[in-house]
Amino acid sequence: MILRAPFRILAAVVLAVLSALPAAAIEITEVTSPGGIKAWLVEAHDIPFTALEIRFRGGASLDEPGKRGATNLMTATLEEGSADLDSQGFAAAQEALAASFKFDVDDDTLSISARMLTENRDKAVDLLRGALTDPHFDQASVDRVRGQVLSIIASETQDPQALAGEAFRKLAYGDHPYGTSLNGTLDSVQALTREDMFTAKARVMARDRLVVSAVGDITAADLGPLLDRLLGDLPATGAPLPPRADLALTGGVTVVPFDTPQATVIFGEQGLAMSDPDFFPAYVFNEILGAGGFSSRLMEEVREKRGLTYGIYTYLVPKDLAETWQGSFASANGKVAEAIEIVKAEWARAASGKVTDRELADAKTYLTGAYPLRFDGNGNIADILAGMQLNGLPVDYINTRNDKVTAVTKDDIARVAQRLIKAEGLRFVVVGQPEGLK
Repeated sequence: MILRAPFRILAAVVLAVLSALPAAAIEITEVTSPGGIKAWLVEAHDIPFTALEIRFRGGASLDEPGKRGATNLMTATLEEGSADLDSQGFAAAQEALAASFKFDVDDDTLSISARMLTENRDKAVDLLRGALTDPHFDQASVDRVRGQVLSIIASETQDPQALAGEAFRKLAYGDHPYGTSLNGTLDSVQALTREDMFTAKARVMARDRLVVSAVGDITAADLGPLLDRLLGDLPATGAPLPPRADLALTGGVTVVPFDTPQATVIFGEQGLAMSDPDFFPAYVFNEILGAGGFSSRLMEEVREKRGLTYGIYTYLVPKDLAETWQGSFASANGKVAEAIEIVKAEWARAASGKVTDRELADAKTYLTGAYPLRFDGNGNIADILAGMQLNGLPVDYINTRNDKVTAVTKDDIARVAQRLIKAEGLRFVVVGQPEGLK
């Protein structure tokens, strides 16, 4: 995405609210606008500033066949002019209002983040409304942004991490949209037209897949009409969401030859959704296995004991249409085969689900202690509220989340480990010139 530097006035306001709302103090109000748009609101009137987060489900997965990269290019071009403003005029108007708009997209979601001062809120909303409902997508802007995207795609052909991700996606998701980069290919992006931008926008930016959160100096009475003015003219419905992806991972090693002294590795297998009853046991076990930094099992075995990598991490990836449990590390070509064998052995040991009392206690302490630190400003809180809605979490989740972590038992972890972890099903993708790997 093409992002401009934060404006000085707005940056000062953001810094002023960094610790305004600890998690325990957050009270969420569910708001429905006169036009039927729903939002979650947290009022905080100590600073004249509001953070607004807008999400559209579907994201880049809604690219039409043969048009991969259209949603990404469209999203990056939204701020290139609207109504009677060209791209420079749009940027100047933001700066004059001390407002900030950020447009982004991933496989599942198109996101708009807006930050605005109370005194300029109405004008900022009108400016943003133009970008969302009446973007120019003029040919010169589309071509300029297209050039930037093409440069990114070209650079990724020389990036081992990007190559590993591409190979893993293809193995995991096949022909599903998840199986290719949302940036598209050189050919697909080069072929996109100005008309494709309007089509991509209509497919994803519709009210039937809308999620909104607001945090700051605004009341429910003011938020409802604001949402109708900002979003009410969007289409009622968008394109149908894609089907679930059939995860096609099988055990083994895939080598992508690349001239580099250090091999990059991504590995993974089946994961689980956030809505799954076993998600929190898996989340806690992931902290023990690979997410817990220097205290994790994999870091201890692969780095601390043997010096085979600088760092190794695992992470649950519960996408909307598929779930994986992944990990990654880098190692010298001459050592990567040994590192992979250690990971396999630790994954096999993890399949038993046996954890010590100390491991379980340490993981819970970290996860519950770190959670309140996420709520360090209006913008972060608004982002969390939007994510909660996208994941179907209840409005009281913030107050109950740590209880769910604390409630995880050794038996819970054993159950989820035996259900999910299959050492023989772990797929490794290695980009480099690994020695001793076939």
